[in-house]
Amino acid sequence: MFAISLGDDGAELRPLEPWRAEEFLAHIDRGREFIGQYIGLAAAATDIGSARAFLQSYAEKQAADGGRIYGIWLDGTLVGGVLFRVFDTALEYCEVGCWLEPTGAGRGLVTRAVRVLIDWAVLERGMHRVEWMAAAANTASLKVAQRLGMTRDGVLREAYPYRGVRHDMEVWSVLAPQWRELRAADAASPRQSASRR
Repeated sequence: MFAISLGDDGAELRPLEPWRAEEFLAHIDRGREFIGQYIGLAAAATDIGSARAFLQSYAEKQAADGGRIYGIWLDGTLVGGVLFRVFDTALEYCEVGCWLEPTGAGRGLVTRAVRVLIDWAVLERGMHRVEWMAAAANTASLKVAQRLGMTRDGVLREAYPYRGVRHDMEVWSVLAPQWRELRAADAASPRQSASRR
């Protein structure tokens, strides 16, 4: 089992596999309303069976090289996660996403974790385009895209029906050449890298 350190605060990124369904469900239960503000994950994991099925669906996506899911642990407690919702090697495109319970918010955990995912997707797997989609009202998520150096491509008006409301969805992206330039700039300026967290 691997764990990637996300910094000096005890945060780690680890695979979120079906055998962790109980821990995953406890995490979702702690932050159900907060997590469910803009995404349907909270409704997808309501008991141990549905939590396991959700994680199993990503295990199957990973086996087919079509998606992946990782948890963010802070001092040994699962507090959120990041994922490749879409991972298309033929089109060299993927979409990253995230969620957090309240105890993980405001610490830069998602930004640091998504940076690891984009590094892997672009530098190891040869992805050309990495997308980030978020409800226009989800300002915390949009700020992550900005901190990562992504470009706002546009708005899909009323594209996402959720909880009885049709939400505008913002689409952000970073292209491989742009990502390499951003990472080179980060490496050249450690202070700038730390401030982008």
